[in-house]
Amino acid sequence: MIQGEHPAQYGGTAPYRPCIVIPFYRHEGAIAGTIERLKPFGLNCWIVDDGSGEPSREVLQQIASREAQWVRLSRHARNRGKGEAVMTGLREAHAAGFTHAVQIDADGQHDASDLPRLLSVSRAQPQALVTGIPVYDESVPKARLYGRYLTHVLVWLQTLSLQIRDSMCGFRVYPVDTALAVWDQGHVGRRMEFDTEIMVRMFWRGVPVQSVPTRVTYPADGVSHFHMVRENLRLAWMHLRLLVGMCLRLPRLLWRRTA
Repeated sequence: MIQGEHPAQYGGTAPYRPCIVIPFYRHEGAIAGTIERLKPFGLNCWIVDDGSGEPSREVLQQIASREAQWVRLSRHARNRGKGEAVMTGLREAHAAGFTHAVQIDADGQHDASDLPRLLSVSRAQPQALVTGIPVYDESVPKARLYGRYLTHVLVWLQTLSLQIRDSMCGFRVYPVDTALAVWDQGHVGRRMEFDTEIMVRMFWRGVPVQSVPTRVTYPADGVSHFHMVRENLRLAWMHLRLLVGMCLRLPRLLWRRTA
């Protein structure tokens, strides 16, 4: 199915063609389970290995060989960040004729059974960025849960809108053309700040944001690559950039509120 085909239950008639993109970095213990949960939906999938090295390389190659009919594997020679991995996948999907891409994390925390609900909203509003709103269970680290609220408030300020209810969920559906156009402007952060920044910049561009509740579980043996000091500094710099960008766009954002 890699050559631009798509199942009718999701694609309808052209030009709506969805696929899956998974940014991957050293989640070799979880990726096989994630792929198994996605397989029943019949969508083509790109896994982008962001410079993981061994033993991830062997695990991914086994998956790509076993699921060659629907899984493609791309690699970065070195770690370039989540944003770079997602956009590598989107660019390859675009070249293969896909119009929309479901981003889902490799670590298994997202409930893949909610994928049809996100695609249903995306199919009805193909110009929109459709994102999950996490519904957490007791596994969520409280520091992460409370820290998200600060980002929510800052994003509401940066957009002068409550339309983006959660900018940090890594389970979402992009209109590929628009996401690539925003990325190619060169202002979106490449690493942990990517999810929030591309959403805010797409909103500034006029892309509507639709939200779908989705269950999120943090596996007890999950692997986190969040470096507390380094990533928080990146996030602070991102929010400063976005606040400046909001000020430059203030007349347009105010006009959108009254239109």
